Amino acid sequence: MPARRPSPQDFVRVHPSPDYRENFAMIDLKDEREDYLVRPEILPDLAGEVVYKTIFTAINRQGVVFLWSIRLPAPDDRKSDWPRSQREAAEMAMSRWVRVKANMSLGAYEIAMAESVMAEPVWPEFSYQELVRIAYRDRMIATLDHSVVKRLRGQS
Repeated sequence: MPARRPSPQDFVRVHPSPDYRENFAMIDLKDEREDYLVRPEILPDLAGEVVYKTIFTAINRQGVVFLWSIRLPAPDDRKSDWPRSQREAAEMAMSRWVRVKANMSLGAYEIAMAESVMAEPVWPEFSYQELVRIAYRDRMIATLDHSVVKRLRGQS
């Protein structure tokens, strides 16, 4: 199961239950377009490296479930329309099919709602914890010996 943003061609829905989204500390590697979950017990050692994101459970029209991480606004962060517009799209997608497409000129995501009524999504039988474990099985930072931490510290 992928952890990614929605494809700009796909209409998506987001699971409406609060049990299927949660906030996490993450390290966001922009060059690779990958994010890594950081275990709480090592968070104090990585405080300057992490961002906080909400991971939403989403599904496209083909029934492909994926986890969509969206950055939370930090108290000292300048206002950014990219995560704000993504969060608006995710909230709208809890009740209707939406398409999300980057608009570089606007500096935000454009949100389009489906023009016709589409069938409700069929959600998987997995718990949210199982979905996160599957999607981030190779992207979980549990120790300071993790290759991502070593790379950020110039140790590899």
